[in-house]
Amino acid sequence: MADREEEKFVTRLDWNLLRTFVVIVEEGSFTRAAHRLLRGQPSVSLALQRLELELNCQLIERGKGSFRLTAAGSNLYDECMDIFRSVSGLKEITTAASKEISGEISIHLASHVITPLLDDLLTETRTLYPNVTFNIKTATSATVTSAVMDRHASFGICLVNRKLPDLTYDLLYREFFSFYCGPPHPLFGRKNLTMEDLRGYDIVSFDTDDLNDALRPVALLRKQWDMAQRIVGRSSQLEEVRRMIQCGLGIGSLPIHVLERDVRDGLLWRLPPYSDPPEVDIFLVRNPKKKLNRAEQFFVARLLEQIKTMPLHLRTYPFPAIPLSQG
Repeated sequence: MADREEEKFVTRLDWNLLRTFVVIVEEGSFTRAAHRLLRGQPSVSLALQRLELELNCQLIERGKGSFRLTAAGSNLYDECMDIFRSVSGLKEITTAASKEISGEISIHLASHVITPLLDDLLTETRTLYPNVTFNIKTATSATVTSAVMDRHASFGICLVNRKLPDLTYDLLYREFFSFYCGPPHPLFGRKNLTMEDLRGYDIVSFDTDDLNDALRPVALLRKQWDMAQRIVGRSSQLEEVRRMIQCGLGIGSLPIHVLERDVRDGLLWRLPPYSDPPEVDIFLVRNPKKKLNRAEQFFVARLLEQIKTMPLHLRTYPFPAIPLSQG
């Protein structure tokens, strides 16, 4: 029953009366309070009377030449100041909440997109905005581009063979490719090899390793050295191309910076070219007609900021020096 009475009181109370009461106390005068509130003195006096009637107690003792808070008035003033401090913080609270970013970031990638630019940004986003979630899909570069074009993807990171006029392309980073073989292969562990030594061995390749596709530089290298041997394995996924190479199905070309650990661990052996390997550019691909959520806007903006402020040579992953055991 008491709770119902309190609810009725809160609903009935005119909160402007509390504000008027606080100003009267702060000014110590009905006349000065009226001036501050831009109201007439009778209106201010009436507001205090209405508040005292609602609370059923006297708040200010007033008379000729006297103005003094009662005990009830003093307690009410303290409570009002707490209320107003809370109210004054509402804007800051709601502004902070409006700045809090949430939502899903949907990223479409070519399978061999491996760069600290992306990895560090994932960590940064998670640290700054823990409510953000991620959905990362891998596909061929052509599929990634089609998804961006059709606005099924918010943006993509992939290789680019041909730029479409309706999309925007920003060079994110540059990588280099070289040939590799696995432990079962006859070339594994052999030193001082040349490109001629690679002829005649079966090939494992990406689906895009073609003169008319995204890995055209690699296909051109094979054509230059007349490496037209049989292709025994294909995949759009780096992990599967690497698996087939490691298992000895054939030799294949992979991004050099991605394979450093496998080479150190003896899982792969680097083959020629040891110098001037084919370079491949990786792009951030966007559709200007696609509306991004706030999380995606932040993510893309940070990528573009890195592209703008970081020179390309710092976004280029140079092939490592070849150890003596492999040169």
